[in-house]
Formats: sequence, structure tokens, C-alpha cells
Amino acid sequence: MFKKIIPTLAIAALALVSCGTASQDPVTAPTPTTGGGGSVSGKFSKNVLIEDYTGTWCGYCPRVAYGIEQVQLQTTKAVPVAIHRGNDPYNFAAASVLETQIGLTGYPTAMLNRKTTWTYPEPSNVNQVVSLTGNNADLGISMKPTLSGTTLSLDVNVKFAADMSNLKLVVYVLENNLIYNQTNYTSYYGGTATITGFQHDNVLRGTLTDILGDTMTGTTTNGSTWTKTFTAQMPAAVTNSAKTSFVAFVMDYTGKVINSRKANLNDNQSFEIVP
Repeated sequence: MFKKIIPTLAIAALALVSCGTASQDPVTAPTPTTGGGGSVSGKFSKNVLIEDYTGTWCGYCPRVAYGIEQVQLQTTKAVPVAIHRGNDPYNFAAASVLETQIGLTGYPTAMLNRKTTWTYPEPSNVNQVVSLTGNNADLGISMKPTLSGTTLSLDVNVKFAADMSNLKLVVYVLENNLIYNQTNYTSYYGGTATITGFQHDNVLRGTLTDILGDTMTGTTTNGSTWTKTFTAQMPAAVTNSAKTSFVAFVMDYTGKVINSRKANLNDNQSFEIVP
């Protein structure tokens, strides 16, 4: 689905961080694929986390936003997160530790499951992302986020289909439908130099854990369910609580994401168990 473009008086953000200058390649139609993991009864649906390091000021960043749209035309198992950086109204300063961890050298950069770079040109390299999905994950995630006034409550449940240990959990708070001009050096979205009223979705606004993950203490063996309830104030950066969504993911001891999931406010999810 293409981004909505809504007229706005917002002024395009000034670029203070260098933006990549790779040329634009033509987009070829992606080949549908079922993912790289096959299907295993009793396991869980495997979703892929996409962390998009981006900025409203970054002229080449629309290529990743467009690439994510192409992925979402092929699979429902992608979990995108837009991490805005630099001189940006949505800058998430705490992400600097992530940038150090991945050795980020410029924008845009898109990481898959925190360990794999989504190879340029992203819009025509959909299969790299889809190949990381499947129906054979050893753990599944469910969430139940609710809001009372400004107090957020989020139940996170992780169910295991194998014995696992040395795990970490990350929980993000995202905001959608944020309207702000986007600088554009690409041919996407009409190829205009400034995309007026660009709709920014999945924007990282807060974390309920350490951004590098909280250690999951307790039982994480085959057949067990690990649970935790987070209670916190809605992040101050959020402008419209009704537009929030939540992402939880579990990483192994190397920092690689094993599985991830997104939930909207007031969802009451069940586990995505493979029949």
C-alpha cells in the first residue's frame, strides 16, 4: 500500500546527518515466496523484524519506506520499525547505542532481525526479507496492550516449542500516521524533491525495556509460557495514543532476533501456533 500524501504546512527538516547517495535502480516485480523455514506443526509463525534507520531529512530514505510497502504486499509476517535519527521531529536519541552495535555508516540503513543488512536496492530485494519468515519458529509471542488515561498496561507472553536459554526481550512503542514533509532524492512517490504531507508509520517513540534487551529470567523450556506485564506512562513523545502500536521481540545470546510480533492498542492476541 502506498503512503498517503496529505497537504500540510510542515517545513521539511534540515539534513544534518549525511545521507547515502546510491543511485536509484528500477524496481522489478518481486517473486512470491513462502519463506525460508517451511512449516512445522506445533511450532509458531516466524515474523521478520525490519529496523529502518531513517529521517525526514534523508533524501534516499524513501526507498526503504517504499521497499517495506513491497514486502507487505508479499507477506503479513513483516514487523517494521522506523527509527528516526538526526535533525528530525521524531528523532529517537536512544538508538545511538544500536547504531554503534551495528556499525551504522549512513542513512538509510535497514537491518533484518538486528543482524542482517537489507541489501540495496531494497524495493527490488523483497525476497531477502520474505525468506526470513516461515512457520517453524521455536517460540511464539502474544500481547495485550490497554490504556487507562495515560497509563499503559502491556501483557507479553512467550510460549516455547523447544528448550531455550540466555534470551532477551525488547518491547517498543510505535506511533502511526505522523504527517511531516519528507525530503526525496528518489523516483518513488512521484519523484518530487519534497513529498509534502508524507505519512510516517511505525515510528519508534519509546521502549518498555532496555533498547538492547532485558534478560528473560524464569522458565523458558519446551511447553512453558513466560509472561510479563509492563505498566508505564505512555511515552511523552506520543502525540496521539489512539495511533500507537507495540512490537515485542525475543533475541538469542548473540543478539539475533528469534521471533517478533506487532500488536495494536486493545488487541488481545493468541499465539500463532502452526496447526
